[in-house]
Amino acid sequence: MNSILDKKIYTKEELLKLYNLPLEELLEKSSQYMSNNVEFCSLINARNGKCSQDCKYCAQSSHYCTNIESYPLVNIEEVKKVAKEAKSNKVSRFAIVTSGKTPDEGRDFQIELDMIKEINKIEGLTSCASIGILNEEQAKQLAQTGLNRFHHNINTCESYYPEICTTHSWQDRYNTCKLVKKYDMGLCCGVILGMGESVEQRVEMAIELADIEPDSIPINILMPIPETPFENYHDKIDEENVLRTMAIFKIANPQAVIRFCGGRMRLSQENQELALKTCVEGILVGNYLTTVGREPAEDIKTVEKLGKNLK
Repeated sequence: MNSILDKKIYTKEELLKLYNLPLEELLEKSSQYMSNNVEFCSLINARNGKCSQDCKYCAQSSHYCTNIESYPLVNIEEVKKVAKEAKSNKVSRFAIVTSGKTPDEGRDFQIELDMIKEINKIEGLTSCASIGILNEEQAKQLAQTGLNRFHHNINTCESYYPEICTTHSWQDRYNTCKLVKKYDMGLCCGVILGMGESVEQRVEMAIELADIEPDSIPINILMPIPETPFENYHDKIDEENVLRTMAIFKIANPQAVIRFCGGRMRLSQENQELALKTCVEGILVGNYLTTVGREPAEDIKTVEKLGKNLK
């Protein structure tokens, strides 16, 4: 494994050239930056639905009639219960995730801070949160509370973002990522693939993430939701291009853990294992926000089969 001190700043042209290498050659290059560890994380969908934002991929947006179950913030005891269950499945990071543009959308920010404190009390678990766009005071309070890592995706590249959402900007998300870094919290920042972006725009994402420097890059593959604008986007990316994109992300961001998240079940088991050998070092286990995942026991078997260490 190459030292992350060897990290190179790539141009778009260089990454496009790498992207178009024969797949085996590309994956061989990305595997040079791999450890033998796999990190499990998990989440609780702590507030669901009725989101004010118009993200075209999302079942939780109030702009679309997706008929999902909406509910307010769950109680702290439920968070503790789910967190302890996650720990029993060899999870080392546990996140509270809430719908809404900002933590204040449900007037729940103080309760969310208390949830983080409770997660931190569970031996062997590290706290994470995905609660929307932050202002400076919120970032400061999260850091003071002891939040280990904040999750906030860019979702796609800046040039394509207006095609995804109009109620907030790519820059809003970027600014939140920079605030997280300013207050010395870890940062989990990734994307959703298959929303109609071009290969060039996938490379742009890799470059933008290299500028942001997240600790973890979650890779989601669009699961088209009925009644959303992207409900028919089943064929916007194939398995090979998912693998190529993850490899490019690893090459451009060797310091970051590339992480399987929502939609990975669109990949065959063979390709999931290939990714874990060559470019992926993390898995969000269990179910996701509004889609079904995989049983943690199956992921544990896969990691053991590949001779990897659960971190």
